[in-house]
Amino acid sequence: MAKKFSKLKISGRLLKKKSRRSPFPSKKQCRFCSAQDAEAVIDYKNAMLLRNFLTERGKILPSRISGTCCRHQRVISHMIKKSRVMALIPYCAAGY
Repeated sequence: MAKKFSKLKISGRLLKKKSRRSPFPSKKQCRFCSAQDAEAVIDYKNAMLLRNFLTERGKILPSRISGTCCRHQRVISHMIKKSRVMALIPYCAAGY
């Protein structure tokens, strides 16, 4: 005698939640690869642009957080270090 297994009913709310979730999160786009304007040039003299890639304590943000590609991440880190030497950006936060 074969037993019948009843399927569990999925509520409508849970079904909507599952459909909202994509199996893979959307990939972050590098803002320097896709930008066509002249503002996207990475330069050590542009301290306001480089500060967006630093934490409050002065550490360089990793590419997985900032969303830049590996090529531009290397350029950004090099320009931040160059800007620190020229005293345009501090090495660490003022309060520490």
